[in-house]
Amino acid sequence: MSEFAFFRFMTYNMLTIEEQQHKDEIVSLTEEVLDARGIECDSKISKISEEQLRGILEQVRKLRKKRKKEQDNNKDTQDQLDLAVQ
Repeated sequence: MSEFAFFRFMTYNMLTIEEQQHKDEIVSLTEEVLDARGIECDSKISKISEEQLRGILEQVRKLRKKRKKEQDNNKDTQDQLDLAVQ
């Protein structure tokens, strides 16, 4: 299902090169956003307007940014703990 949404993102040239290179991550996050919106099948995705599709991609980007920030914070915390132990 979300691979079809990814294909639609590509069709409308909505993705950055970096997002295109991380297809699996974008597909996974898109799946989460679509589930949250109650969109469960390709036929619904095919009927979504370009504007709605852009809204979904914006939510995907926010979720991706949030997760990257959390990963960076966790890495920084772990690095500090490692230094404290030494």
